[in-house]
Amino acid sequence: MTDGSIIVADYNSVPVVTAFIGNNLEFISFAMENDLSNIYLGRVDHIVKNINAAFVKFGEDKIGYLPLNKISGVCVTNRDFADGDKLKNGDEVIVQIDAEAIKTKKVKLTTGVSFSGKYTVLTLGRTGVGASMKLDDTFRKKIIGVIKPEYNKLYDKYAEKLKDNSVGIIIRTEAGSLNEHDEIELTKLILEDIDKNLAKLVKIIETGRSRTVYSLLYNPNTRDDQSEHDSEDILDISINKAKAFLKNRNITDAPVIQDNGIHGIPSKIQELTHNKVWLKSGAYLIIEQLESFNAIDVNTGKAIKGKADISEKVNMEAADEIMRQIRLRNLTGMILIDFINMKQQEQYERLIAHINSLCRMDSAHTSFIDITGLGIMELTRNKNDKSLKEILHFLNNSVDI
Repeated sequence: MTDGSIIVADYNSVPVVTAFIGNNLEFISFAMENDLSNIYLGRVDHIVKNINAAFVKFGEDKIGYLPLNKISGVCVTNRDFADGDKLKNGDEVIVQIDAEAIKTKKVKLTTGVSFSGKYTVLTLGRTGVGASMKLDDTFRKKIIGVIKPEYNKLYDKYAEKLKDNSVGIIIRTEAGSLNEHDEIELTKLILEDIDKNLAKLVKIIETGRSRTVYSLLYNPNTRDDQSEHDSEDILDISINKAKAFLKNRNITDAPVIQDNGIHGIPSKIQELTHNKVWLKSGAYLIIEQLESFNAIDVNTGKAIKGKADISEKVNMEAADEIMRQIRLRNLTGMILIDFINMKQQEQYERLIAHINSLCRMDSAHTSFIDITGLGIMELTRNKNDKSLKEILHFLNNSVDI
């Protein structure tokens, strides 16, 4: 087992949790409050037909946009909302923050309310039962086959209260820990988790129908027995994320260390703002985080040219570092990678297979799309939080406030 450690440091008076494997920084999380995944009772302020969206106020000075293509009718609380109905100005609607505001873009909202249990993720408005691609294929197919018919029976218990709105289920990677259980016990534990999530969903909807507009109905960072969370809870959440990250890499006994300055965490964070990253081979990456996409260029640099298979070896090394940089910088959206040209199709196939295996290890959903005719690899990565660049910009500009 590779040694791992979790180091809690400080950056501009904000706690930051890092995870190391060996001497390499592999995970970073700032223990900061954010509104992502919070659920509110909002009110439609106005409809913008040309972008097919409603602008919804969810606080006295908070407004976000809600795409109108997938509205879960059960979330409209002031009137019955049947299939084919459209939102109107003044409608009260339960919304969840799907993406935080970025520069000129407002907060993105959704009625596809989603939250996680220990083994499953529930999403209102979706259908079916799926499972994390990080699970072993055999176990994944087995668990979907076992849970799907049982879930359909369980949903019937809540169908009336949900007004027959569909609810999709994804079985989390954490369910892999149940692989050693027999089928009966495995099914019982996962169904209990789904049942708990469905009950929570119904409670949120029922609460939304009795609360005043702009009420906060759900905060994923709040313990069940608390109305608010404190800074210690936020720090605990970041530490638990670091533990989950290491556990996914078969490291389960990593110590949690309070940094006394010798680990140089602030300087390592600053290194992640540089656009040039050197590789051990002497090759290097150029990383550009642009407005509409992220571009990464792989260069041979000081790597020995003319050496057999140098292009493939550098590309494989670069792929590992690229996925590390993407994770630590939290680059999302479209990611274009210009690897070094290779001569044989088999070399590209091996590189794609390696990239796919690295994507499956990422906590954010990351997908290989294609290699263009010009040899540019395309990836997409779901946004799960602010990028490191956005966080540092906020922290560095709020120091004196």
